[in-house]
Amino acid sequence: MAALVLDGKQYAQETETRLKAQVEELKKRTGGIPILATILVGDDPASATYVKMKGNACERIGMQSIRVEMPNQTTTDELLSKINELNANPDVHGILLQHPVPPQINERLCFDAIAQAKDVDGVTCLGFGRMSMNEPAYGAATPAGIMRLLQHYDINLAGKHVVVVGRSPILGKPMAMMMLNANATVTICHSHTKNLSDLIGQADVVVGAVGKPEFIKADWIKTGAVVVDAGYHPGGVGDIELGPLTEKASAYTPVPGGVGPMTINTLILQTLESGLKQLN
Repeated sequence: MAALVLDGKQYAQETETRLKAQVEELKKRTGGIPILATILVGDDPASATYVKMKGNACERIGMQSIRVEMPNQTTTDELLSKINELNANPDVHGILLQHPVPPQINERLCFDAIAQAKDVDGVTCLGFGRMSMNEPAYGAATPAGIMRLLQHYDINLAGKHVVVVGRSPILGKPMAMMMLNANATVTICHSHTKNLSDLIGQADVVVGAVGKPEFIKADWIKTGAVVVDAGYHPGGVGDIELGPLTEKASAYTPVPGGVGPMTINTLILQTLESGLKQLN
């Protein structure tokens, strides 16, 4: 039996229709619209593309974006000054600092300078801590998007064994905490994990967040598992060998068209939520 395709592209499009109506209603009621400020430091072409996609998503639903571009030689202090300026701007409701920044910048210090109320990408330590404790916070956009997608397709996580392969601060770690908050039993794997294939073989849900193309092999994954691939690499492949899983898994996210659209969609959703709080 063919696996259920967890179509993030379709769900994101459906969500945008609803968000557009909310933005229009907010504009009529308050005269204001949510504004996302994006900060791009340096000239990495992939980062520039991602920032452009996020700006386009804002425009599609009637929100605005302020695009801040800073040169490759920007210092930590200069970036902190810009973030503080945006924090103090009442017309800005969300702030996105595009990852990665040039190596001379203390990225963690700059992430944590973003005001909690405007941390719509869920990158601050405070936001991570609040989310982990099940307190109100904007979750990191990619794992939060994954959780929304699983909920949309009625994937029940309670009591399930979830294996997250990857431990980055903006994907693997928050993913594990969100799954734990959904009453799953979570195993986090990484580059030092022994017997990785055996652990993956025990999983009811596998999340590939390792950043290596097709690192996770299809024959490691048990029949009937839910497969979430958060990777994207040249050639249109993810972190998981998906081809053989279309008949073996119970459900899977395609690459592309699965997790990626949900990441941007969640960022836009959380910016709207921030705008609703600040404009009402």
